[in-house]
Amino acid sequence: MKNKNNNRVLKAFLIICFISFLFSACKPTYKIHQKQYESESVIYTSPIPDYSKLFYWAAHPEKKDPSDSVPATIPSSKKTLQADVFFIHPTTLTDRSTEGFIWNAALNDASLNLKTDFTSILYQASVFNGSSRVFAPRYRQAHIYSFKTTDTLRAIEAFELAYTDIREAFLHYLKNENDGRPIIIASHSQGTLHARRLLKEFFDGKDLKNQLVCAYLLGLTLPKGEYKDIPVCESDTSTGCYVGWRTFRKGYIPEYIEKENFPVVVVNPLSWTTDVNPVPRSKNESAVLFRFNKPYPKTNGAGIVKNVLWIEKPRFPFSFLDHRKNYHAGDINLFYMNIRKNVEKRIESFLRK
Repeated sequence: MKNKNNNRVLKAFLIICFISFLFSACKPTYKIHQKQYESESVIYTSPIPDYSKLFYWAAHPEKKDPSDSVPATIPSSKKTLQADVFFIHPTTLTDRSTEGFIWNAALNDASLNLKTDFTSILYQASVFNGSSRVFAPRYRQAHIYSFKTTDTLRAIEAFELAYTDIREAFLHYLKNENDGRPIIIASHSQGTLHARRLLKEFFDGKDLKNQLVCAYLLGLTLPKGEYKDIPVCESDTSTGCYVGWRTFRKGYIPEYIEKENFPVVVVNPLSWTTDVNPVPRSKNESAVLFRFNKPYPKTNGAGIVKNVLWIEKPRFPFSFLDHRKNYHAGDINLFYMNIRKNVEKRIESFLRK
């Protein structure tokens, strides 16, 4: 009986430690910037974005923003940034109390912009800053509810409005910023929904395809054969191609994916091939998870199974208490350093060609 009580106490203690760790790592310390964001939002009140103004960019080479950040343990070196990344961030409009009432984000929503910048832009877009200029537009993103509502007409309208902004931002970038430079398209989740369309409209079978280094289309279904002129990347140095994956715990496949009756593109970010053989965690250079300045090496391996990327339980402090099966939020973060180095490698390959 005494041993059982001791085990309960130990388990309770570990759970408290785990919760404390998560809260200390994930609490929104970025709230200290709230007043700054609110003051800017008072000035820019137009419901339609004007991409000639830096306010409408979450990340831009001419402004200081979270995409400029580099984890403290990664050696920073000044390199010539010879390519551009056009990054489309995932859904951050997720407030459940507004489901069915708000369908698209307001561009001057200070709290939402703050959340976007210090989550997706910091933890995802920053992976590209080692070898590229980063451009990430604010856009009237569709509410997360749009993915699950039965009101498909309203959902389609919401996604259409979001893409209208993405398209305008990209046109502005091409006209005013690109000047013939190599381009990387990068996205996650809802961002990938729009990036897929952007690739088809501007790159597939178009002259601009000659400037495409790679498209990193992450966290959403990528049907094979979607493009007539943009292939899936075959190696870590392939260019003019695209990669993508959706990350889940080994042994788990969601019901909606089980129902997919068409082939889907999955590229393993530890091998950069479509080879289904699993790659061990020793090949995972570092993940950036709860604490941006504390990358964790060798967190997990990865293998391709049935249209998804399977990983074993990641290793990080108190990870034995982590029971999640869906690692959608970690599609980029779990492979942060591998992606960062691959971007540099593909740009070098592109320039050699």
